[in-house]
Amino acid sequence: MLSRQHVRENPDEVRMALETKGVTDVDLDEILRIDEEWRELKAEGDDLRHQRNEVSSKIGEYKREGEEEKAEQAIERSSELKEELEAVEDRADELEAKLEAKLLEIPNVPHESVPVGEDESDNVERFREGFEEMRDLPDEIVPHYDLGEQLGILDFERGAKVSGGGFQFVKGDGARLEYALIQFMLDVHREQEYVDVFPPLPVNSASMRGTGQLPKFAEDAYRVGARQDDGYDDDDLWLLPTAEVPVTNMYRDEILLDDDLPLKHQAFSPNFRREAGEHGTETRGYVRVHQFNKVELVNFVRPENSYDRLEGLLSEAEEVLKRLELPYRVLDMCTGDMGFTQAKKYDIEVWAPGDDMPEGPEEGGRWLEVSSVSNFEDFQARRAGIHYRPEQHESAEYLHTLNGSGVAVPRVVVAIMEYYQNEDGTITVPEPLRPYMDGQEVVEGHDPVGESAVGASEDD
Repeated sequence: MLSRQHVRENPDEVRMALETKGVTDVDLDEILRIDEEWRELKAEGDDLRHQRNEVSSKIGEYKREGEEEKAEQAIERSSELKEELEAVEDRADELEAKLEAKLLEIPNVPHESVPVGEDESDNVERFREGFEEMRDLPDEIVPHYDLGEQLGILDFERGAKVSGGGFQFVKGDGARLEYALIQFMLDVHREQEYVDVFPPLPVNSASMRGTGQLPKFAEDAYRVGARQDDGYDDDDLWLLPTAEVPVTNMYRDEILLDDDLPLKHQAFSPNFRREAGEHGTETRGYVRVHQFNKVELVNFVRPENSYDRLEGLLSEAEEVLKRLELPYRVLDMCTGDMGFTQAKKYDIEVWAPGDDMPEGPEEGGRWLEVSSVSNFEDFQARRAGIHYRPEQHESAEYLHTLNGSGVAVPRVVVAIMEYYQNEDGTITVPEPLRPYMDGQEVVEGHDPVGESAVGASEDD
């Protein structure tokens, strides 16, 4: 969150952040009015407290001098001042709670280097990698959702039967490929000096607020509760939408030491989101799903180092795609497509050639976002109360947090299935993953299971 002082002293900057990020449901003028009234009440409270202290000091003096009437008047005045002070403090507390709630709704201010724009069409492509020496692709590439079912490694119908739309089974060599990717990514980032963290999957509301998922994105998250005899019991837990939430909040309300920084954690986790999207190719298959695996990279750094670290974090996330030799691009996200919490964000998009989409490159196919690499500056640290102490004798300051996916697994699986697809419908396993699959070089698929599969083969 932004500090009330920053909002108070920089209203034009905050108003511009609201406008360029497309936030229309925040009344900044009302926030400023609440802050002004709160400050007036605090000043009035200080004045009443001072008056009461002066009157109280007179009571003993009057009694010692035998002036009982004056002492009684002073006692009466002290009681009046106490009641006035309590009323002022109650109103100030009410306004402060209201102000804090409204400050949580203000987005982070974009860094001056962020391109100004309304939506994804205004994002700026920084560069592309991997298109110079592409592998030979089949004349016709089968989209991953059809290929996965043909090979028996993706089962969307049974996933929907068990859990509903947006869930799936990944089977056989498909599951082995996904496990291999996860282990490969973790090993790559260990080389980059990341410390592993295996976080709890449910997180509380304080953690969700700390990283900015609440209150803004409550509808996108899965709430956890227990059904009791007397109705629904709220456990104040959410299934994590990203490991960024528990890993960042590991240090909530703590003070780190300067020697601790930079602190780099990586965490593998399944993630749960009510992913939105228009029906059709965008939501079909393994691209927009409600449960997906991801390796998350979270950094805690000194404020003066955060933008250098952002570039380093981008390179660390890219390394996975470079080693897999998957074509990709990096976008500098514009203000309108950047998100609520970020001060600056890069997106890494891998190329999947199986679907001809309007926004695809000249080679056809489409771009799939596999990582958002973001600098939050002190926005999350302020919400979560994460400080560091530059020197032992100095005051604690808010540090800066950054995070990036290293990377989202399902969409990389999609890219591998389509980019490494062969003419005979098999999938070549990228060389870096083969050691994690006992040397397996090709995914050839599995026979279908069940009477319906037998009936279909007989009809053929």
